[in-house]
Amino acid sequence: MRFELFVALRYLFSRRKQTFIHIISVMSILGVALGVGALVVVLGVYNGLTTDMRDKILGANAHAIVMAYVPSAFEHHADVTEEARTVDGVTGATPFIYTEVMLSAGGGVKGIVLRGIDPQSAPKVLTMLKQLRSGSTASLQRDDVPGIIIGEELAKRLGLVLGSRVNLLSPSGQKTATGYAPRIRSFAVAGIFKTGMFEYDSSLAFVTLQAARDVLGLPPGYITGVELTVADLFSADRIAAAVAEKLGSPFYVRSWMEMNANLFAALKLEKIGMFILLAMVVLIGSFSIVATLVMLVMEKTRDIAIMMSMGATRSKIRRIFILQGSIIGVIGTLLGYALGLGLGWLLKRYQFIKLPENVYTLDHLPISITLSDVLIVGASALLLCFMATLYPARQAARLQPAEALRYE
Repeated sequence: MRFELFVALRYLFSRRKQTFIHIISVMSILGVALGVGALVVVLGVYNGLTTDMRDKILGANAHAIVMAYVPSAFEHHADVTEEARTVDGVTGATPFIYTEVMLSAGGGVKGIVLRGIDPQSAPKVLTMLKQLRSGSTASLQRDDVPGIIIGEELAKRLGLVLGSRVNLLSPSGQKTATGYAPRIRSFAVAGIFKTGMFEYDSSLAFVTLQAARDVLGLPPGYITGVELTVADLFSADRIAAAVAEKLGSPFYVRSWMEMNANLFAALKLEKIGMFILLAMVVLIGSFSIVATLVMLVMEKTRDIAIMMSMGATRSKIRRIFILQGSIIGVIGTLLGYALGLGLGWLLKRYQFIKLPENVYTLDHLPISITLSDVLIVGASALLLCFMATLYPARQAARLQPAEALRYE
């Protein structure tokens, strides 16, 4: 064992005549541990909430959307859909129609976003259609009245259940002998979904492509665009560019990252702010390390002078106190890891912190601890602890043996 490490360990764990310094050392370790543990848990919860929000957004929306500057470009949309599927990384494609209409029922009237979908291919792209609270996408195609899938909040607001009749009013209208009148079509509720996102659950509805064209008075074969899913969410930008390059003009492709850039940029900024705020707890622990080492230097002035008289260089004295502070940081960080990862595991396994479903998008506190966050937290804690050792170590190395031993 090296001389510097031996002395640092002896000073740190020896209790003779320095009980007070020992207590401060323990408090320093606990301060670092609490800071590291809090950072690991809070960042894990933040990641869990962000991931849950992302999954819910992508459950109701595709990973990428193919659009065209000229609507007539989709006259042969089946060819466009098949061509998009052939791009490496694309796992699914489905045509869609997007518009806004009025929905009326016995319980009132509500403006909604109406999406026309293909019942066969849409569930492979929009995961929310696989997890309906009741009904199914296959029920959209009915022999009597076309079906419609609505959100749970909309169903509650208008008092609708499976089989309820509703009317859709298109703003485009149709020409009659007395002028233009709203185009009205009847539908039966064929399914009810719940995403946990109020905006979707209260204002989104799905019908078949043909039913959407009928409501809007659109020509056969008309679509708004093609929705795509990709194998790797975080490669969506690259795959979207490849699809756009293959389809060529007048098509363009937008990925989920581009369409939700402002939201996720704000979430990332909040995460950075939260990290800085909680890092202050670790900083407080590092201040305790400064106090511990300063008091130890004062206590061990005679020992330092004797070691220097016996040949210990100033750099060795400096390393003794740097090692002592660093050991405190390492122990505190490891205890913090144990605390944070242990609490995170308990939260994930037992979900004992419940959330009100009518306020949040899920019923329990989610947590997702990533290796990168754990490493960043540990590296930050160790860096702060190391910096806290520099001033006391420098002061210890500057001691003059003759001055220190003059009155001994």
